[in-house]
Amino acid sequence: MRHIIGFFCLLSTIGCNESKTSKKPDLEATARQIHENVITVDTHNDINVKNFTDSINYTQDLETQVNLPKMKAGGLDVAWFIVYTGQDSLNPVGYAKAEANAMAKFNAIHRLCDTFGSGEIDLARTSEEVKAIHKSGKKIAMIGVENAYPIGEDLSKFEQYQKLGARYISLAHNGHSQFCDSNTGEKDNIWLYNGLSKLGEKAVYEMNRLGIMIDVSHVSKESMIQIVSLSKAPIIASHSSARALCDHSRNLDDEQLKLLQENGGVVQTVALDAYLNTAKYDKRENYMKGIYKHIADSLGIKWIEKSQLGLLTEKEQDDYLENSNRVVELARVIVADRNDVPPEVDVSDFVDHIDYMVNLIGINHVGISSDFDGGGGIKGWSDASETFNVTLELVKRGYSESEIEKLWGGNLLRVLDEVQEYARSLKK
Repeated sequence: MRHIIGFFCLLSTIGCNESKTSKKPDLEATARQIHENVITVDTHNDINVKNFTDSINYTQDLETQVNLPKMKAGGLDVAWFIVYTGQDSLNPVGYAKAEANAMAKFNAIHRLCDTFGSGEIDLARTSEEVKAIHKSGKKIAMIGVENAYPIGEDLSKFEQYQKLGARYISLAHNGHSQFCDSNTGEKDNIWLYNGLSKLGEKAVYEMNRLGIMIDVSHVSKESMIQIVSLSKAPIIASHSSARALCDHSRNLDDEQLKLLQENGGVVQTVALDAYLNTAKYDKRENYMKGIYKHIADSLGIKWIEKSQLGLLTEKEQDDYLENSNRVVELARVIVADRNDVPPEVDVSDFVDHIDYMVNLIGINHVGISSDFDGGGGIKGWSDASETFNVTLELVKRGYSESEIEKLWGGNLLRVLDEVQEYARSLKK
């Protein structure tokens, strides 16, 4: 009898242990469900107009880091395509040339949504449109303008850009614009305005009036401080990380992050290796430098370091970035079996910045961006097809679904709502 009782006790113990094992959370399954449930928004994806033609476009799985097949594979719902123009001379000739470039990129994005990708992707201008398009099963395009330089000195063009779909604009890029100083002034301590120019102050009011989010990712710290003091609506940093973890002028220091929090804005953590972990990035780059150069030479591609990008013309930058993805992928294959290769900056380093900023300014003020096809991309999130890996890392670190929804776009869309509501209130 004791053996029978013991047998049932053993079965009971096994059953209990199996029950405990079955209750252990499957983090990947949990992450996949969350990734499916939330709307994933990446606020910075650069484009090259060569990839927006009737024969070559984003309906195809090009070598670009972002396109429709990669967005579908990785579960990336919203891509902010960027109308980027590099900095040039502050005169009418420079403005006119830059405006032609900006219009070409606006037109390219519209061609994708209206013609090439019609039925697969739509352009959204509000958070409600984002939700409606997502519900329909399509991917979503939104438009950001990186550098207001093409606007020249004609402030009415802000409204023209707004009508074309622009929902955020940065007043400068790498180099001081007619509107404000750039972060690049830190290198030589040369400034044009010590913040905003008089035209820049007017631009802040104009963007508030039009319901356009002001992006401070590339502007100087003093420019950002003045923008916050003038703006009546929340602002964003469309692709920046935490300077406390990586001392780069493109990142925001604690004072800036707290200012952004007080303003009600959001910082979109950027997956660009040099802005996440300088020591790790430098060690890897120094090791890989010769390999990249050898591959580039064999392909007939001019190879430079990322720090030299600003020295190239805009066309040269576009060509370089398009080719560099190929070089980097080939280099990965070459070093895959080597034991002495320094590790790459990865998704863990990226989420370290999210953790830091969430702890400092709160979950409601932090978001996610890649800077794909503009220098971004890290191990684990090298292109849009690997977007799920970010959600998986967030789940591993204990973020809930509601928190992940905020990080993956909820906060950004909330800011867009508030900026547009302020513009409507002015009309009333």
